[in-house]
Amino acid sequence: MTSAPTNERLADLALVAKAARSAGEIAMTFFGQSPDVWWKNEGSSPVSAADFAANDRLSDILRSARPDYGWLSEETDDDSARLGYETLFVVDPIDGTRAFIGAKKTWCVSVAVVHRGRPVAAALYAPALDEEFLAVADGAVTRNGSPISVAGPSAGPTRVATATDMLDLLDPAYRETVERVPHIPSLAYRLALIADGRIDATLVKKNSHDWDLAAADLLLERAGGQLVDFRGEPLQYNRAEVVQDHLCAGSATALPGLLQHLRVPRAVDL
Repeated sequence: MTSAPTNERLADLALVAKAARSAGEIAMTFFGQSPDVWWKNEGSSPVSAADFAANDRLSDILRSARPDYGWLSEETDDDSARLGYETLFVVDPIDGTRAFIGAKKTWCVSVAVVHRGRPVAAALYAPALDEEFLAVADGAVTRNGSPISVAGPSAGPTRVATATDMLDLLDPAYRETVERVPHIPSLAYRLALIADGRIDATLVKKNSHDWDLAAADLLLERAGGQLVDFRGEPLQYNRAEVVQDHLCAGSATALPGLLQHLRVPRAVDL
Protein backbone atom coordinates (compact mmCIF):
# COMPACT_ATOMS: atom_id res chain seq x y z
CA MET A 1 0.00 0.00 0.00
CA THR A 2 1.42 3.39 -0.99
CA SER A 3 1.81 5.80 1.91
CA ALA A 4 0.53 9.34 1.76
CA PRO A 5 1.41 12.54 3.60
CA THR A 6 -0.16 12.75 7.04
CA ASN A 7 -2.48 15.62 7.91
CA GLU A 8 0.19 16.84 10.34
CA ARG A 9 2.80 17.08 7.60
CA LEU A 10 0.40 18.71 5.16
CA ALA A 11 -0.35 21.31 7.82
CA ASP A 12 3.38 21.82 8.30
CA LEU A 13 3.80 22.26 4.56
CA ALA A 14 1.08 24.92 4.43
CA LEU A 15 2.73 26.69 7.36
CA VAL A 16 6.27 26.74 5.94
CA ALA A 17 4.96 27.84 2.54
CA LYS A 18 3.12 30.75 4.15
CA ALA A 19 6.17 31.70 6.20
CA ALA A 20 8.59 31.52 3.27
CA ARG A 21 6.36 33.70 1.10
CA SER A 22 5.97 36.26 3.87
CA ALA A 23 9.72 36.37 4.55
CA GLY A 24 10.35 36.69 0.82
CA GLU A 25 8.01 39.66 0.62
CA ILE A 26 9.93 41.33 3.47
CA ALA A 27 13.26 40.63 1.77
CA MET A 28 12.02 42.09 -1.50
CA THR A 29 11.49 45.48 0.17
CA PHE A 30 15.29 45.59 0.62
CA PHE A 31 16.22 44.06 -2.74
CA GLY A 32 18.11 46.44 -5.00
CA GLN A 33 18.01 49.11 -2.27
CA SER A 34 21.62 48.77 -1.00
CA PRO A 35 20.70 47.40 2.45
CA ASP A 36 23.12 47.65 5.34
CA VAL A 37 25.64 44.80 5.29
CA TRP A 38 27.81 43.33 8.04
CA TRP A 39 30.43 40.60 7.95
CA LYS A 40 30.53 37.51 10.15
CA ASN A 41 32.73 34.42 10.46
CA GLU A 42 35.87 36.55 10.58
CA GLY A 43 34.79 38.60 7.60
CA SER A 44 34.15 35.71 5.22
CA SER A 45 30.35 35.78 5.12
CA PRO A 46 28.04 38.77 4.55
CA VAL A 47 24.74 39.32 6.29
CA SER A 48 22.34 42.12 5.45
CA ALA A 49 19.51 43.95 7.15
CA ALA A 50 17.20 41.94 4.90
CA ASP A 51 18.49 38.64 6.34
CA PHE A 52 17.64 39.77 9.85
CA ALA A 53 14.24 41.13 8.88
CA ALA A 54 13.33 37.92 7.04
CA ASN A 55 14.57 35.87 9.97
CA ASP A 56 12.38 37.82 12.37
CA ARG A 57 9.34 37.25 10.16
CA LEU A 58 10.03 33.50 9.92
CA SER A 59 10.50 33.26 13.67
CA ASP A 60 7.28 35.17 14.38
CA ILE A 61 5.17 32.97 12.12
CA LEU A 62 6.72 29.56 12.70
CA ARG A 63 7.56 29.56 16.38
CA SER A 64 4.22 30.99 17.42
CA ALA A 65 2.41 28.35 15.35
CA ARG A 66 4.52 25.42 16.60
CA PRO A 67 5.90 26.27 20.06
CA ASP A 68 6.70 22.57 20.56
CA TYR A 69 9.15 22.55 17.61
CA GLY A 70 12.84 23.41 17.92
CA TRP A 71 14.62 26.10 15.94
CA LEU A 72 17.80 26.29 13.86
CA SER A 73 18.47 29.34 11.69
CA GLU A 74 21.56 30.82 10.11
CA GLU A 75 20.69 34.20 11.61
CA THR A 76 19.85 33.07 15.15
CA ASP A 77 22.52 32.12 17.69
CA ASP A 78 22.55 28.33 17.88
CA ASP A 79 21.11 26.86 21.07
CA SER A 80 21.95 23.28 21.99
CA ALA A 81 18.44 22.96 23.40
CA ARG A 82 17.34 22.15 19.84
CA LEU A 83 18.98 18.74 20.22
CA GLY A 84 16.24 17.82 22.66
CA TYR A 85 13.52 18.32 20.04
CA GLU A 86 12.35 15.47 17.84
CA THR A 87 10.98 18.01 15.34
CA LEU A 88 12.34 21.45 14.49
CA PHE A 89 12.41 24.19 11.89
CA VAL A 90 15.64 24.57 9.91
CA VAL A 91 15.69 27.86 8.04
CA ASP A 92 17.87 30.16 5.98
CA PRO A 93 16.18 33.57 5.70
CA ILE A 94 18.17 34.40 2.55
CA ASP A 95 20.24 31.68 0.92
CA GLY A 96 22.50 33.48 -1.54
CA THR A 97 23.12 36.69 0.41
CA ARG A 98 26.03 37.68 -1.84
CA ALA A 99 23.70 37.54 -4.85
CA PHE A 100 21.04 39.44 -2.92
CA ILE A 101 23.28 42.35 -1.96
CA GLY A 102 24.58 42.43 -5.54
CA ALA A 103 20.96 42.81 -6.80
CA LYS A 104 21.13 39.44 -8.56
CA LYS A 105 17.93 37.40 -8.55
CA THR A 106 19.36 33.98 -7.67
CA TRP A 107 18.56 33.85 -3.94
CA CYS A 108 15.78 32.25 -1.96
CA VAL A 109 14.13 31.76 1.40
CA SER A 110 14.64 28.18 2.61
CA VAL A 111 12.38 26.63 5.26
CA ALA A 112 12.21 22.99 6.34
CA VAL A 113 10.57 20.94 9.04
CA VAL A 114 13.04 18.27 10.17
CA HIS A 115 11.77 15.23 12.08
CA ARG A 116 14.17 12.71 13.61
CA GLY A 117 17.04 14.00 11.50
CA ARG A 118 15.35 14.16 8.09
CA PRO A 119 13.27 16.87 6.36
CA VAL A 120 9.54 16.13 6.12
CA ALA A 121 8.14 19.42 4.80
CA ALA A 122 9.93 22.06 2.74
CA ALA A 123 9.40 25.41 1.08
CA LEU A 124 11.92 27.22 -1.10
CA TYR A 125 10.79 30.62 -2.29
CA ALA A 126 12.76 32.72 -4.80
CA PRO A 127 10.65 35.90 -4.98
CA ALA A 128 12.85 37.79 -7.44
CA LEU A 129 12.43 34.86 -9.86
CA ASP A 130 8.76 34.27 -8.97
CA GLU A 131 9.46 30.60 -8.17
CA GLU A 132 8.07 28.60 -5.26
CA PHE A 133 9.14 25.00 -4.64
CA LEU A 134 7.21 22.87 -2.16
CA ALA A 135 7.63 19.27 -0.99
CA VAL A 136 6.28 16.99 1.71
CA ALA A 137 7.36 13.54 2.84
CA ASP A 138 5.46 10.79 0.99
CA GLY A 139 3.94 13.43 -1.25
CA ALA A 140 4.53 15.53 -4.33
CA VAL A 141 7.13 18.15 -5.12
CA THR A 142 6.02 21.17 -7.12
CA ARG A 143 7.24 24.39 -8.66
CA ASN A 144 4.56 27.08 -8.75
CA GLY A 145 1.95 24.38 -8.21
CA SER A 146 3.04 22.02 -11.00
CA PRO A 147 4.78 18.67 -10.34
CA ILE A 148 8.48 18.48 -11.18
CA SER A 149 11.05 15.72 -11.48
CA VAL A 150 14.75 15.29 -12.10
CA ALA A 151 16.05 14.89 -15.63
CA GLY A 152 16.03 11.44 -17.17
CA PRO A 153 18.76 9.68 -19.18
CA SER A 154 20.33 11.78 -21.91
CA ALA A 155 22.83 11.20 -24.70
CA GLY A 156 24.36 14.59 -23.93
CA PRO A 157 26.91 15.57 -21.29
CA THR A 158 26.10 15.52 -17.60
CA ARG A 159 25.33 19.10 -16.56
CA VAL A 160 27.15 19.68 -13.27
CA ALA A 161 26.98 22.97 -11.36
CA THR A 162 30.13 23.32 -9.29
CA ALA A 163 33.32 25.28 -8.78
CA THR A 164 36.02 24.62 -11.36
CA ASP A 165 38.41 23.13 -8.81
CA MET A 166 35.78 20.61 -7.71
CA LEU A 167 35.85 19.07 -11.19
CA ASP A 168 39.44 18.06 -10.42
CA LEU A 169 37.98 15.50 -8.01
CA LEU A 170 36.62 13.54 -10.98
CA ASP A 171 38.61 11.00 -12.97
CA PRO A 172 40.03 12.80 -16.04
CA ALA A 173 38.27 10.54 -18.55
CA TYR A 174 34.90 10.97 -16.83
CA ARG A 175 35.47 14.71 -16.61
CA GLU A 176 35.31 14.83 -20.41
CA THR A 177 31.66 13.73 -20.23
CA VAL A 178 30.72 16.63 -17.94
CA GLU A 179 29.47 20.08 -18.91
CA ARG A 180 30.20 22.56 -16.14
CA VAL A 181 27.28 24.87 -15.39
CA PRO A 182 28.35 28.40 -14.36
CA HIS A 183 28.24 29.36 -10.70
CA ILE A 184 24.81 29.45 -9.03
CA PRO A 185 25.15 31.61 -5.89
CA SER A 186 22.44 29.94 -3.78
CA LEU A 187 23.21 26.32 -2.88
CA ALA A 188 19.57 25.67 -2.00
CA TYR A 189 18.42 27.02 -5.38
CA ARG A 190 21.11 24.99 -7.15
CA LEU A 191 19.70 21.80 -5.61
CA ALA A 192 16.18 22.89 -6.57
CA LEU A 193 17.32 23.19 -10.19
CA ILE A 194 18.38 19.54 -10.09
CA ALA A 195 14.95 18.63 -8.71
CA ASP A 196 13.40 20.62 -11.57
CA GLY A 197 15.47 18.85 -14.23
CA ARG A 198 17.27 22.00 -15.36
CA ILE A 199 20.68 20.66 -14.36
CA ASP A 200 21.78 17.10 -13.57
CA ALA A 201 24.09 17.29 -10.58
CA THR A 202 26.36 19.31 -8.32
CA LEU A 203 29.49 18.81 -6.26
CA VAL A 204 29.46 20.82 -3.02
CA LYS A 205 32.53 22.01 -1.15
CA LYS A 206 32.82 21.20 2.53
CA ASN A 207 31.42 23.59 5.14
CA SER A 208 27.87 23.95 3.88
CA HIS A 209 25.35 24.03 6.72
CA ASP A 210 22.08 22.35 7.60
CA TRP A 211 20.13 25.51 6.82
CA ASP A 212 21.55 25.62 3.28
CA LEU A 213 20.44 22.07 2.59
CA ALA A 214 17.49 20.70 4.53
CA ALA A 215 14.60 22.10 2.46
CA ALA A 216 16.26 21.45 -0.90
CA ASP A 217 17.22 17.94 0.22
CA LEU A 218 13.55 17.02 0.47
CA LEU A 219 12.71 18.70 -2.85
CA LEU A 220 15.37 16.60 -4.53
CA GLU A 221 14.34 13.38 -2.81
CA ARG A 222 10.70 13.74 -3.80
CA ALA A 223 11.72 14.64 -7.38
CA GLY A 224 13.66 11.40 -7.81
CA GLY A 225 17.19 12.53 -6.94
CA GLN A 226 19.37 12.48 -3.88
CA LEU A 227 21.81 14.57 -1.83
CA VAL A 228 24.57 12.47 -0.24
CA ASP A 229 28.06 12.69 1.20
CA PHE A 230 31.01 11.27 -0.72
CA ARG A 231 30.31 7.86 0.83
CA GLY A 232 26.91 7.91 -0.83
CA GLU A 233 25.13 8.28 2.53
CA PRO A 234 22.12 10.58 3.00
CA LEU A 235 22.53 13.51 5.37
CA GLN A 236 21.35 13.66 8.95
CA TYR A 237 20.20 16.99 10.35
CA ASN A 238 19.93 18.42 13.87
CA ARG A 239 23.22 17.00 15.05
CA ALA A 240 25.45 18.87 17.47
CA GLU A 241 27.59 19.86 14.46
CA VAL A 242 25.60 21.57 11.69
CA VAL A 243 28.50 21.84 9.22
CA GLN A 244 28.60 19.25 6.44
CA ASP A 245 31.55 17.73 4.57
CA HIS A 246 31.96 17.47 0.78
CA LEU A 247 28.64 16.55 -0.82
CA CYS A 248 27.29 15.29 -4.10
CA ALA A 249 23.75 15.65 -5.43
CA GLY A 250 22.13 14.54 -8.62
CA SER A 251 19.39 12.82 -10.50
CA ALA A 252 19.02 9.05 -10.30
CA THR A 253 20.81 8.89 -13.66
CA ALA A 254 23.70 11.23 -12.89
CA LEU A 255 24.52 10.55 -9.23
CA PRO A 256 25.89 6.96 -9.50
CA GLY A 257 28.40 7.97 -12.17
CA LEU A 258 29.63 10.94 -10.19
CA LEU A 259 30.13 8.88 -7.04
CA GLN A 260 31.86 6.11 -8.96
CA HIS A 261 34.36 8.48 -10.57
CA LEU A 262 35.15 10.69 -7.59
CA ARG A 263 38.73 10.82 -6.41
CA VAL A 264 38.10 11.47 -2.73
CA PRO A 265 40.04 14.49 -1.43
CA ARG A 266 42.38 14.01 1.50
CA ALA A 267 40.27 16.38 3.55
CA VAL A 268 37.46 13.84 3.62
CA ASP A 269 38.05 11.38 6.43
CA LEU A 270 36.64 8.08 5.22
